[in-house]
Amino acid sequence: MASCQPPTFADRGTIGTHPYRLRQSARAKHISIKISPYGEIEVVTPRQFDPQKLPAILRQKQAWIEQTLARLAHQRQAIAPDLTSAQPGQIDLRALDESWELVYLLNSRDRLQVTPLNSRQLAVVGPSDNLKLCQAGLQKWLKRKASLVLPNWLSQISQRAQLPYQRVSVRGQKSRWGSCSSQQNISLNYKLLFLPPPLVTYVLVHELCHTLQMNHSAAFWRLVEQHLPDYAIHRQQLKQAWQYIPQWLEQQM
Repeated sequence: MASCQPPTFADRGTIGTHPYRLRQSARAKHISIKISPYGEIEVVTPRQFDPQKLPAILRQKQAWIEQTLARLAHQRQAIAPDLTSAQPGQIDLRALDESWELVYLLNSRDRLQVTPLNSRQLAVVGPSDNLKLCQAGLQKWLKRKASLVLPNWLSQISQRAQLPYQRVSVRGQKSRWGSCSSQQNISLNYKLLFLPPPLVTYVLVHELCHTLQMNHSAAFWRLVEQHLPDYAIHRQQLKQAWQYIPQWLEQQM
């Protein structure tokens, strides 16, 4: 494989007063602008893109960017305060119908532990005044919990739908709920725990259907519909599912 050339322009910049991150992609055919639910802007360009064209393109898109940022800011105002808190007091796992109250217990230990006190309370023990350590500890706890739950959920649907797969892993993808490789290995995002059960089921069915159709062709969607007749509703709802994810968790990734 030939070595890729380093970018010839800065990997960060501003659009008006808004900072953005620049990323080159071997898969990209055209320039694209991605805005996260929390207003983070990423500009993706093909490898052979001429950097001198970038300022003009961004000026053309500036009005759209401003409108999108304003819309997202308005949507964030409607989110429950605990989802935007840097140190949450509660974690709601809708997929499991579980709500955990967080209890922070400060002591002189160097290591931080996250452990259940009972079926409703989760203790964060150690240097709990360290925000980053708390976030990382809660993230690890969520990954462990998802690793116990999501593979079994996937296996049940796989057997019922007769859509076998090879292996399953649980990760913390930034922009995907799940993926399926050409070897029929499925990767699931532990943040699925925050979604309502019907949306989790849709994601699992979606990835299982990719074991037969490695694309999003009409044949793929017919297969999804065969196993989930109302998939179109969940597909649309999934576009807004970021509202269920705590902001501190996104910043931790």
